[in-house]
Amino acid sequence: MIQRYTKPEMAAVWSDENRFKKMLDVEIFAAEAMSELGTVPKEVVEIIRKKAKINVERINEIELTVKHDVISFLTAVVETTGPEGRFLHLGMTSSDVLDTATGAQLRQAAKLLIGETKKLAVILSGLAKKYKMTPVMGRTHGVHAEPTTFGLKVASWYCEIMRSLDRLNFALETVSYGKISGAVGTMAHLDPKVEKYVCEKMDLKPESVSTQIVPRDRHSIYLSMLAHSGASLERIATEIRHLQRTEVAEAEEPFTKGQKGSSAMPHKRNPIISENVCGLARLLRGYAATAMENIALWHERDISHSSTERIMLPDASIVLHYMLVRMQTLLSGLNVYPENMQINLDKTKDVIFSGTLLLSLVDKGLSREAAYTLIQVAAFDARESRISLEEACLKNPDIKEYLTAEEIKKNCNVESQFKNVDYIFKRTFDE
Repeated sequence: MIQRYTKPEMAAVWSDENRFKKMLDVEIFAAEAMSELGTVPKEVVEIIRKKAKINVERINEIELTVKHDVISFLTAVVETTGPEGRFLHLGMTSSDVLDTATGAQLRQAAKLLIGETKKLAVILSGLAKKYKMTPVMGRTHGVHAEPTTFGLKVASWYCEIMRSLDRLNFALETVSYGKISGAVGTMAHLDPKVEKYVCEKMDLKPESVSTQIVPRDRHSIYLSMLAHSGASLERIATEIRHLQRTEVAEAEEPFTKGQKGSSAMPHKRNPIISENVCGLARLLRGYAATAMENIALWHERDISHSSTERIMLPDASIVLHYMLVRMQTLLSGLNVYPENMQINLDKTKDVIFSGTLLLSLVDKGLSREAAYTLIQVAAFDARESRISLEEACLKNPDIKEYLTAEEIKKNCNVESQFKNVDYIFKRTFDE
């Protein structure tokens, strides 16, 4: 992933140094396990552990000749260990090293993503509670519907991020697997205790049946869950983009000192973080689709998945990590404009209470169809005559037959919409 979207913590997880370090851990732990079984001298393991070094430049240099990443890795390591290096990789195949090391990297990456998601959830929780009872226009199809509160809007985002957290924890569990089962996964040249030992040391579980690789449905789940998280962030970002439109102006991304919005128009303050997040979410969905293609491989293995994974696993992890950090910045500094929310509520006057008045007529004994027709006539009259719905109802004799002026006024009131907000917040935040 390009440096622009890469944070140092996640970059470290997917660095060549960390990858080769994990691969070396696998090799050393396997040698340790074999020494416990008596097939490798114990003193040899100590020498290997002391002498073995990772030299990324040398590994890459060897690969130019051998055209094989694990062989070049092993060759470079053995150059640092001396003759004792012949006890490395006994009975093992390349995927034993690669898949187990990758499982460890995925664990590191997933934990970082979980940590940033938790931080985002805390920010959303605070924002929701701050604006718990702040009225805002609820919209369906982009059109005024009924009032809601900005706190409820944010609480919905919070709940979705908490579901994302659950999915990321599931992804962490799903990819926390390794394998030391040799060529085609039969353990023909390995004691099963070696796999058990290595996986325990790497904080992984042994794959039950690994063929020659860890099945790629695990990696597909990981990338799918990252795409889900990205889509949840995109939902929030899309809403903020709409709220920041000049015609709405109810909320706005933070705009820092010295920041510029346009090279041509000095007045511009654009929702660039939100747009950035929306674009990157599309990228994550593309990776998830490719990961599903990687599940079906030829027989016990091929390497058609390998080329894509070298790009997808690091890039998807880096991208979502970046998105989570960016959204924390956006939401912790979000500018909220309650006065504009009220202006927008007033734009359609009180026709937004048509549903409440409909139910009042039903309570008086009218059929829903008859009540709907009466209120729709009044609402359209209010809209065309540029008067309030209350006024339109008061001049409609069919409505006045059932509702008094006081009842009409009472139902054209925003407070009547929010009587259960406390209940929703209580069950959402365990208040």
